[in-house]
Amino acid sequence: MKKVKFVLMALVAAIVVSCGTTRTVPITGRKQNILVSDEQVLSLSNQEYSDYMKSAKLSTNAANTAMVKRVGQKLATAVEAYLNNHGLVAETKQYSWEFNLVQDKSANAFCMPGGKIVVYEGLLPYTQNEASLAIVLGHEIAHAVAKHSAEQMSKQIKNQYGTQILGSVLNAAGVSSSTTQLAQIIAQKGLQFRSLKYSRDNETEADRMGLIFAAMAGYDPNVAVSFWQRMSQGNNSNQSDMFSDHPSDAKRIAAIKQELPEALTYYNPPKKTVKSTTTTKKKTVRKTTTRRK
Repeated sequence: MKKVKFVLMALVAAIVVSCGTTRTVPITGRKQNILVSDEQVLSLSNQEYSDYMKSAKLSTNAANTAMVKRVGQKLATAVEAYLNNHGLVAETKQYSWEFNLVQDKSANAFCMPGGKIVVYEGLLPYTQNEASLAIVLGHEIAHAVAKHSAEQMSKQIKNQYGTQILGSVLNAAGVSSSTTQLAQIIAQKGLQFRSLKYSRDNETEADRMGLIFAAMAGYDPNVAVSFWQRMSQGNNSNQSDMFSDHPSDAKRIAAIKQELPEALTYYNPPKKTVKSTTTTKKKTVRKTTTRRK
């Protein structure tokens, strides 16, 4: 009986895996298996974003709001240019970028699949400048580009292949496209895109990609070290990664230092404008006095 059960579970697992698609994460080249379609993910993401923005309070600080939009758009332009230049034009069509600064004291930000970016005002005292903000937004955009949300959803589906909702899982995985069934699965797990916890490997990958995206957008990736040092001294610091999906601050900073040389190859510092000065020399006319003899 146990042998039969094992064979059935193995068979189901094989079916679930075969239903998905294998893709390569841009920049890192990592292979990942995705069981949900882009349309399903975007549908759920857009709905949640719409619901969130109905209750969110936009920042009243015009200067900071403009900064968030400016940094976000620079990153979006750089990311799309990279994807277009690497034969991923189809993926750029999935993005409909929006950048918002909201009234929230939490030091946080998120980017939903499809390019919906939200920054909390509580993050700005830690970023302190545009370059550091670009590091954070580059990290969040990397989650979207690497399709970490779809990857986490796929893992949840795989984990459920032996349950009574196997039929719904298979349908949502691609056997029969049904966003409703997929939404039910996600609801049971309590998944929210804006608070989704990725694996530590996903977070490390997003750090690496985010540094490069920031560099592509013209921001110095070196500021990432001082930014994360400031974050580590805050109330939200993560001193241990044993029970967390995020790396500890110390490990994250160490990994970023190792990744900086790669990121710097994408960085072209803006050229400083040198004002030319013309020095006009005054001619000195010496007066001579002719003495009469």
